[in-house]
Amino acid sequence: MTTRHDAPHQARQDWTTTPITLGILRGALDLEQTERGVLPHRLPARARLQIPDGQLAMAESQPSGVRLAFRTRATAVELDVVATKRVYTGAPPRPDGVYELLVDGRPAARASAADGDTLTIDMATMSTQFRTGPVDTLRFTGLPDAEKDVEIWLPHDETTQLVALRTDAPLHSPRPSGRPVWLHHGSSISHGSNAATPTGTWPARAAALGEAELINLGFGGSALLDPFTARALRDTPADLISVKIGINVVNADLMRLRAFGPAVHGFLDTIREGHPTTPLLVVSPIYCPIHETTPGPSAPDHSAMSEGRLRFRATGDPSETAAGKLTLTVIRDELARIVRERAATDPHLHYLDGLGLYGESDNAAMPLPDDLHPDPATHRLIAERFARLAFGDGGPFRTKAG
Repeated sequence: MTTRHDAPHQARQDWTTTPITLGILRGALDLEQTERGVLPHRLPARARLQIPDGQLAMAESQPSGVRLAFRTRATAVELDVVATKRVYTGAPPRPDGVYELLVDGRPAARASAADGDTLTIDMATMSTQFRTGPVDTLRFTGLPDAEKDVEIWLPHDETTQLVALRTDAPLHSPRPSGRPVWLHHGSSISHGSNAATPTGTWPARAAALGEAELINLGFGGSALLDPFTARALRDTPADLISVKIGINVVNADLMRLRAFGPAVHGFLDTIREGHPTTPLLVVSPIYCPIHETTPGPSAPDHSAMSEGRLRFRATGDPSETAAGKLTLTVIRDELARIVRERAATDPHLHYLDGLGLYGESDNAAMPLPDDLHPDPATHRLIAERFARLAFGDGGPFRTKAG
């Protein structure tokens, strides 16, 4: 059903070109005009002005959970894109990002952009090199010749500029789904690291199971209790909110226990300024053996990289937990305490232990391939458990349809 061209499509009279705006884009908080098209962002412009590092700038521009959504009779759709390909020096090549097309909510086709810009990252020195590449055209054909809802999910881990959208019949804004909007924030695991497809990340899969409209503010390496992220959560309309906190605070070795508790309180206080009674779920980290009792920072395992494998290791000293160094075990205890105490005056605040999503026994059966991120099967497992615990009977996100 799909073909790909290596150059932008030449205009023809039987194609309709539709401007790409936030009106047909779900899951993005902002759309930046670029020299070649538009770039979806998952943080608003005000927040982006305060981003302190390239990691978060890259992560928030990767469109996890972002999808084009429209209604049309078109049997063919073309999308011109400029994808940014990441190359990590010494690491195995990364697969091309996947674009998934859904018709009336069901998977219908996939495509990838083979060409685009290239960002080369040296993890040893954190230096980068950027090379400009060409526009690529994705073509989806053979769609049903009937009025239908179409979604094109953008690659969850590949920055994508959208250049042009063409269809062989006019398109219209999507009909309201009537589903609750679920706003989620988390780390690279929520972002979708190691998931095979954009609808295969655990938040996307959990949203489908829970019949919710996802806005995914999972940022690889960057769930660090930043105030500008809290304000973005505060200012984004949502019916349900979850925040998954912990792993990045540990593996970045960002703060000690004295700072962590007040930072969590401040993050939740800011969210509550805009959503005083919205169901708010605090989720602690899933099981990660390298950081359960060993503080950060984490670092690439260069011996594994020399063998063509990507793995991570913890470099902290467990004895320093007595002086306030953070581990995942410490963070789970602190988050449980904070939510328990706050819930006495906030009945819409809830806690979910991440070990209920993926615990020690799960790790024995389905180990994290790089010691930090789940594989596609584990993303499915986490999604199914989250959907049951959050959206299911007795869960804080229980919906009317649930």
